[in-house]
Amino acid sequence: MDGQRADRHELGDDDRAPRNPAFKRPPLRLQTTTLWEYPSQHYTSTSGKVMQGDKDYVGATPSWVIWQLLMRYTREGDTVVDPFCGSGTTLDVCTDLNRTGIGFDFTPRRPDIRQASAIKLPLQDGSADFVFMDPPYGAHVRYSETPGDIGHHDVHEDSGREKYFEGMAKAIFEANRVLKDRRYFALYVSDSYKKPKGQGGNSRTGFVPIGFELFNIMCECFHPTDIITVVRHNQKLGKGNWHKAAEEGNFFLRGFNYLFIMKKQED
Repeated sequence: MDGQRADRHELGDDDRAPRNPAFKRPPLRLQTTTLWEYPSQHYTSTSGKVMQGDKDYVGATPSWVIWQLLMRYTREGDTVVDPFCGSGTTLDVCTDLNRTGIGFDFTPRRPDIRQASAIKLPLQDGSADFVFMDPPYGAHVRYSETPGDIGHHDVHEDSGREKYFEGMAKAIFEANRVLKDRRYFALYVSDSYKKPKGQGGNSRTGFVPIGFELFNIMCECFHPTDIITVVRHNQKLGKGNWHKAAEEGNFFLRGFNYLFIMKKQED
């Protein structure tokens, strides 16, 4: 485990469902507490489709999380924007729920995802009914080779950390620009830990509270609506060697993601 780092984008959010063809995902229902949990990365749609996005995409957003958000904060026909669209999970959920999905990425992986930077979207002011972001959490997974990619900046290095949060601030303010007044914005993110080189395993200096840092930035242009804890289910986290390394290195494996829900109120 390189550098004792164990956040979502290195481990990947593998589907928790057993490798059993007889396994049937339970039906989706609205979560009613701030602790969200579902036994699978993906859900079964009304059409019978059991996959949204690409299960092999590293760091894919759980599609059921997007489903929960769109059911609560959007209506049929609404325009939903995802500036970090990845493998297109948001677009597939929009199709299931009769929303109009618009996805952007630095390196589009399918034809219906447009090429653009999250800090400069080719959209008019106030044109989106909802904006969802699942951004990169540092540089340990390289999603593109394009200069200026926010994901190139290592949050565990002083210069990289400054550039990462500067880029994310621009992306958050851009989301505010394209969002309609009185509509909602959601950001799905995790903190990060990396064992400092040359230091003992009991050091805490390798922890970067990405979630809280981004929350502070969002509060500069949005009003907080709620904070959700999303339980992470990952097959690799069930392996004893990961837990042994965490015990010996005296650090914690990432067991949850933040889901920050914000509202735009121009007054």
